[in-house]
Amino acid sequence: MSVDLSFFRSETSERLRSEGRAEGRAEGRAEDILRILSKRGVAVSEQVRERIVSCGDLDVLSDWLDRSLTAEVAEDLFAATEA
Repeated sequence: MSVDLSFFRSETSERLRSEGRAEGRAEGRAEDILRILSKRGVAVSEQVRERIVSCGDLDVLSDWLDRSLTAEVAEDLFAATEA
């Protein structure tokens, strides 16, 4: 018995895998931001936490990650993106 594996080599399948990888990277970056803030003793409100974990833009998350290293308060992450 032969199994048709063509779907797994299709453009749709590759796109879905790519989207899944990007989503996983975004989730990991958000976790890193929250961990850094926690380790630095920066309080994170539920509203800020939700904004971080719901963001899927890796460029924005990278900026926030950089800012998490020096932020005095969690809201400082968003200061330059609020323009």
